[in-house]
Amino acid sequence: MAIKVGDEKEGPVVDSPALVEAGYTEELTGNTDDFEVFKKTKDGVDFRTVGWPRASIIFLKVQFALGVLSIPTAMYSLGIPPSPPPSSYSTVQYILCTGSGILGISIGINALSHHAACTVIWSVIATVAIAVGGSIRKFHAIGWLTWAGFISIFTAVMIVVIAVTTLDRPAAAPQFGDFDLGYYVIAHPTFIAGMSASATIFISSSGSSAFIPVIAEMRNPRDYRKALYVCNAIVNSAYLSFGLVVYRWCGQWVASPSLGSAGQTVKMVAYGIGMVGLIASAVIYLHVAAKYLFVRFLRNSKHLQSNSVVHWATWLSCTFGLAFLSFILAEAIPIFNYLLSLTGSICFAPLAIILPGLFWLHDYSDWRRGSAGKKVAYWLHWLLVVLGVFIMIAGTYATVQLIIDAYAAGTIGSAFSCADNSNSS
Repeated sequence: MAIKVGDEKEGPVVDSPALVEAGYTEELTGNTDDFEVFKKTKDGVDFRTVGWPRASIIFLKVQFALGVLSIPTAMYSLGIPPSPPPSSYSTVQYILCTGSGILGISIGINALSHHAACTVIWSVIATVAIAVGGSIRKFHAIGWLTWAGFISIFTAVMIVVIAVTTLDRPAAAPQFGDFDLGYYVIAHPTFIAGMSASATIFISSSGSSAFIPVIAEMRNPRDYRKALYVCNAIVNSAYLSFGLVVYRWCGQWVASPSLGSAGQTVKMVAYGIGMVGLIASAVIYLHVAAKYLFVRFLRNSKHLQSNSVVHWATWLSCTFGLAFLSFILAEAIPIFNYLLSLTGSICFAPLAIILPGLFWLHDYSDWRRGSAGKKVAYWLHWLLVVLGVFIMIAGTYATVQLIIDAYAAGTIGSAFSCADNSNSS
């Protein structure tokens, strides 16, 4: 994303000492099209059509999606203080996220229909719908779905948040006699439960790797900061307020996903309204995963922005092939929180903590021998790398152990089970 000193072409601003020392300019302005994956064109497919307002809502839908449905459950394991702070292999992680979306949709359909058919049927229907939606080639074209999806899931979550505060006791708690709410400001989880819940919290706001394909399709990629600020301001405040209210009123009786926390009637209303949001989230996750793979296959070829047979065959193979893999994962790990935890520990920890830390250490390697402040910053970034490795290893171990225990205890049925996964029948 930079050019050599003396080169006649112009590129974006560079602030990396490593690049400057290598002979790159520090302040460059002008047309950056030569450095973008997608070029502005009138002859083929012009992907560069996303403005920053639309980018902000896409960012928002990426972040405010599956995480908001799992935070209250994670709070039960961790307590309140470890839960609020926000946190950024790309194809693999979004295949797992798509699988979580398929699982969430099947839960929603079961809740709405009182388990009128085998759960696998609902998962197949969800997979096909997601594959079709994810096959729309441009982020600009699916922008309307992100708006509808965000409004949908935000409204659904708000309904649940209001509804839980009107109940005398949580819907899942014993309706007569004394009961333990299980609300803790400071919780004392086991290592396994704590690490699994931490991975769930981590995934809720670590979707920034999905921003890169969106930025690649922006008319002016430099405007991404505006979209980022809008997204983070809304997501962080909503996660904190919604999660705290639902956990405070439901405690250990919170449902997973949390849309089922206020009883059967409210659950049906919430899933009915939020279904568009669940579908939109999974569509975006699949689209991001497929776009990473698609660009890897066709980058620097004439087929990347043409309407050729190779272009369409590659794109549709990516979307439908990855949707199938997501379906398999959703059926193999049919517990919503565990699938999210596994995604957070295996994929998001390396991408959001380890790799950014290593990149910074590469760019600012001279800070190791700089002033006291620079030395502190340098070794703190090494601490981030170590922390990311710990979360990746410990979180994966904890989640896999919980999945093994759930299968042994009968909490999870067999793979491709027809059983009701919404507790509605």
